[in-house]
Amino acid sequence: MVKPDYNREMEWRMAEIPLGSSLLLHSCCGPCSTAVLERLGERFSVTLYFYNPNIDSETEYQRRLEAQRRVAEELRVRYPVQLIAAPYDPAPFAAVAEGFGAESEGGARCDRCFALRLEETAKLAKVQGFEYFTTTLSVSPRKDAGRLNEIGAALGEAYGVPYLVADFKKKGGYQRSVELAAALQLYRQGYCGCGFSVGAAL
Repeated sequence: MVKPDYNREMEWRMAEIPLGSSLLLHSCCGPCSTAVLERLGERFSVTLYFYNPNIDSETEYQRRLEAQRRVAEELRVRYPVQLIAAPYDPAPFAAVAEGFGAESEGGARCDRCFALRLEETAKLAKVQGFEYFTTTLSVSPRKDAGRLNEIGAALGEAYGVPYLVADFKKKGGYQRSVELAAALQLYRQGYCGCGFSVGAAL
């Protein structure tokens, strides 16, 4: 079975989307958002949504949020980048992760976490009238773009806001995010965010 080429699909769709269309971009962290913004910010008017209740402490949350603020302010793309930051509240993640603590990294617990964060993004996109939404998560070599796109597309249908399918790790996306994070001297975390992921590769 031939695997879908999500990067090519994204490029086809983007070629048909008018310049300056609004897109709400869920972002897991500043470093991952860099290469994604570099691509999307040339076609879309992007608003970053920093919603990550999976992060295991408020101190870590604030460190990542500060890096995200710097990216929004310092990374130069065609359209100005806005940032919406949710307050730190780990309760929603605790609720979806309950009973899934023994799952391996990348398993059902992660799917539930992706769905939580993407649903909140879809809700906000609907309420604020964004034309599209997507997430930075697929830039990580450890994140399954297929699962993210399945979840995102289903939520897009449910909330009436198109989800932009993507696999941002393609075309050297992850390597570019590392380069840009170093150039901007961003804090780069060593784990995905939740306590379960400490010690697991990003």
